Amino acid sequence: MLELRSATARGAANFGWLDSKHSFSFGRYYDPAHMGFSALRVINDDWVAPGAGFDTHGHRDMEIISMVLAGKIAHKDSTGQQQVLPVGEFQLMSAGRGIMHSEFNASASDELKFLQIWIEPNVRGTDPGYQQQAFAPISGMQLIASPDGREQSLKLRQDASLYQLRLAADAKELQQVDANRKYYLHLISGELQLTTAEGVVTLRAGDGVKIAGTDTLQLQSIADSHGLWFDLP
Repeated sequence: MLELRSATARGAANFGWLDSKHSFSFGRYYDPAHMGFSALRVINDDWVAPGAGFDTHGHRDMEIISMVLAGKIAHKDSTGQQQVLPVGEFQLMSAGRGIMHSEFNASASDELKFLQIWIEPNVRGTDPGYQQQAFAPISGMQLIASPDGREQSLKLRQDASLYQLRLAADAKELQQVDANRKYYLHLISGELQLTTAEGVVTLRAGDGVKIAGTDTLQLQSIADSHGLWFDLP
């Protein structure tokens, strides 16, 4: 199965200080055909005005990943964490049995653009936790989060892994996959062609694709491409 989720078909919310695009149902945007995919529940593409942000609010039993694309996030939570998250670093907040936090644009003059990702955990009622780590950019697939924290990745409370994908223009990569698992590819920038036995899908910035029931696929970058690859139960 290959199912394209076009950037232009995503849900949208604009509150002046926040301009957000939703790959799956979120907040006031509800589409029963797009409630998530496997354990992946949310991908929000957020733009936050200088000095603005999300006031203190609560979460529980959710793995929340933030990836900054431009600017910096000022993070504060009820576990005592008070951090700044710049471009090149990933944040993983495990809400567990309950956590309160706020997220603001750390700058009074520069915009903030980031991806907010929610993954449902496979354990509930655990202690909340916080992880933050820088990842130097490399070509190909780069492991960011995994169930066991292997290869110095963030530790995720789910049988899922998150990879960062970077391919130069005209580069090709053969990706082995398990036909019994599900995968989701979200393209941040560039243009990427994905080929399986079922056919060909072309992704542009903001597009995503659901992948299931196949064992081999080829990725070919038409332009310099940057994306996120989710390996899901």
